[in-house]
Amino acid sequence: MSELGVLAFKKVVSEAVSKYVDFVLISGDLFNSALPPIDKLKEAVIALKKLKQAGIKCYVIPGSHDFSPSGKTMIDVLEHADLLVDVFKGDVVDDVLKLNFTVDSRSGAKITGIIGKKGMLDRKYYEKLDKESLELAKGFKIFMFHTALTELKPPELEKIESSPVSILPSGFDYYAGGHVHIVEHRNFEGHRNVIYPGALFPNNFAELEKFKNGGYCFYDEGKISFHPVNVKDVIVLNFDCDGRIVSDVEKEIMNEIKEIDASNKIITIRVKGELLTGKPSDIPFNQIFGMLYHKGAYFVMKSTSLASSKEVEIVPSTASSVEEAEEKVIKDNSTPEEEKLIRNLIKVFSLEKQDGETKYNFEKRVIEETRKVIDL
Repeated sequence: MSELGVLAFKKVVSEAVSKYVDFVLISGDLFNSALPPIDKLKEAVIALKKLKQAGIKCYVIPGSHDFSPSGKTMIDVLEHADLLVDVFKGDVVDDVLKLNFTVDSRSGAKITGIIGKKGMLDRKYYEKLDKESLELAKGFKIFMFHTALTELKPPELEKIESSPVSILPSGFDYYAGGHVHIVEHRNFEGHRNVIYPGALFPNNFAELEKFKNGGYCFYDEGKISFHPVNVKDVIVLNFDCDGRIVSDVEKEIMNEIKEIDASNKIITIRVKGELLTGKPSDIPFNQIFGMLYHKGAYFVMKSTSLASSKEVEIVPSTASSVEEAEEKVIKDNSTPEEEKLIRNLIKVFSLEKQDGETKYNFEKRVIEETRKVIDL
């Protein structure tokens, strides 16, 4: 499936070249990490080189995935190779962030923006931002951002941290948003054309189910349009198991997939509701997947997260958070010695891979720390 993200990127680059656009904007997360796999990097370089050869500039900001506090990212390397331009440029003077504009030589557009960081840590940049100097600048202006805006959050993302649209400098002609994978184009007082184009290719089951494909926004003399990028057809299947037995749900799924043309398509299967008898895991998904792959399916995914069983006893918790619930489970079911062991293991398993650390060395470090905790 990861190959489809690369394919979508290459397809958009080809469309940009064929339209001979003035420039391309990427508002973060060109890669899924600061140090992406060599094969993915190679494909990105080939595509970016195609833009450069066509005389089309690519302006970017690092996102929460391809940003690194050390600055050791492929974004920095690609900029030095003159394949893209990072527009997050400026200085902090007396605790005030003064951003500079990057001016596109072909169109004269003035572009600037703020990088994204995990955990909304990019918020400090907006708090220090000298918005007045940006707002006073004349000409066609674009602001790139990689953060969640409260006014544009859909209901399913209501719990994620966000900031109001007022954190952005006002008076720009276009606000190119990243981070939140939604398709939105809204106008606010002082902020027109605030846009989230979504991902170039869906990143998970829910996105495939909702959007089926990714896309990009195209700006042409004040007119903005959304262009879908279809690299594979997606068939979405939903089954309600509420008040039913496993065999009936299985039969319905089997009958449904017999009728569909699965050839070279992505199939998502969602089962939801409360089974009268049996458990969601009793549904023979291996057999179902086998039938679909036999019919030529490209990839098959399932989700039973919204399915349950009457046979499973649900014990309500008064905890106000996951952390509080974990604390209660540990304290109620552990001796003091066990509690100490559990907490130390949690710390070890929360270790993160460091910049430049290989997967082998990271796993070795985790194993060594685990041995210390359990005294092996």
